[in-house]
Amino acid sequence: MSDSDLIVAARQAREFARAEFSTFKVGAALETADGTIVTGCNIENATCGLTICAERVAMFKAQSEGHHAFRRIAVVADTEAPTPPCGACRQILWEFGGDLEVILANLQRETGRHKLSDLLPLPFDSRLLQ
Repeated sequence: MSDSDLIVAARQAREFARAEFSTFKVGAALETADGTIVTGCNIENATCGLTICAERVAMFKAQSEGHHAFRRIAVVADTEAPTPPCGACRQILWEFGGDLEVILANLQRETGRHKLSDLLPLPFDSRLLQ
């Protein structure tokens, strides 16, 4: 799968976002080690605190479907500037996906590319629980 195909999948997932409160729709497409694409979108609710981001939806969906190894994730939002994963998403992506490549894009183009370790340089993970 090409980078542009992954970004297109994230853009398509964004269309299913439930963002009635913020109107900030986000889509994510997670590529597994075997090339499967698992998508997610943000889903808000009235309390806002129980809202879940697109990146976590994609990762939890992938886990629930038996995928445990990943290559990269594309995240798409309708912003001019890059929109990286929030802190909670960075933590979940790190714990379940490792040092993924994170591709950021908007509705027209790619806006950034990072290793997750650059976005989360001192992660809390199972190594600290030993």
